[in-house]
Amino acid sequence: MQTAYRRLLKLMPRLGLQVTDLGPGTAVVSRRGGRIRIPLGPGADVLARDNGRYTVAGAGADAWVVRRRASRVQQDENAGQSTTVRLGDSGASLLLDPAAGTDERKLQLAAAEYLCHQHVAGMLELYGVNCVFDVGANRGQYARRLRRFGYTGRIVSFEPTAEHFATLEKAAADDPDWWVYPYGLGREDTTSTIHTGWNTMNSLLPPSDYGKGRYGRFAKSDTEEIQIRRLDSMMEKALDGIDTPRPFLKMDTQGYDLEVFAGGGERVAEFVGLQSEVALLRLYEGSPPMTEAIGVYEAAGFGITGMYPVTREADTGRVIEFDCVMMRAEAAPRKS
Repeated sequence: MQTAYRRLLKLMPRLGLQVTDLGPGTAVVSRRGGRIRIPLGPGADVLARDNGRYTVAGAGADAWVVRRRASRVQQDENAGQSTTVRLGDSGASLLLDPAAGTDERKLQLAAAEYLCHQHVAGMLELYGVNCVFDVGANRGQYARRLRRFGYTGRIVSFEPTAEHFATLEKAAADDPDWWVYPYGLGREDTTSTIHTGWNTMNSLLPPSDYGKGRYGRFAKSDTEEIQIRRLDSMMEKALDGIDTPRPFLKMDTQGYDLEVFAGGGERVAEFVGLQSEVALLRLYEGSPPMTEAIGVYEAAGFGITGMYPVTREADTGRVIEFDCVMMRAEAAPRKS
């Protein structure tokens, strides 16, 4: 004898609904049809849309990854080939696709970028940061990553070029604690000319001979007149309404970071940490070498907590630039 439950399941398709029976007393009902059950292992299945573009790869004990592939041929060639690498005793594992090993440099840089953002998020939480100065914001990539990694405090972004500022302004429109300003920051309040057309590498400095040899984009550039403000002149407004400010300074200004830092004057002592792009192989004429930049930051009371390669030469493996994260140890919370 049919139960009321079974009769109901049979009625659903007549109402334009798709039913996937998962077993006694359990079913999935959806408006869009074509679901298929993919077995993972004992006691575990996954439902996916039945378009033949999914493959399942093991990712350790009792864990699987369901991936969407461009074609069935690609699916069949790659199914089950991913490997899982344990990251020490951290409890984390890294899932490696077979294609990941074909470009060691790309894998290393991608991993470094992720670890840098994770580290910064950890430092912001540890030091109780409640305002991040995002200098050289471009289109807002850094601020969006901060939000994805869980930072909920104020972000104050500075981007001087008109095209990128327009994109930045739209990105921040729905985030009331993300403020944006159409300025560059430097040693003095002034106007200056910036090289544009270099995407994320627009700079107030001209390219070096090494930079020209590495990046074809430097062969031609447009220029734009921009407004420059001192960091200390912007701090009062940026920190307005925060009872006990604990700011963090991120600089990514294509060789101009020390000029930004100099514009902070004595107020750099208020920052509990900073992040700066420092160069071993200089892409811009007049930019400071890494040792000089780090020396200035250390003299101001900051100590290195992380160094992450940003770019490397493909033919030699040499690091060109690092993201350097530094914190003021005396500002760390003291355990009772």
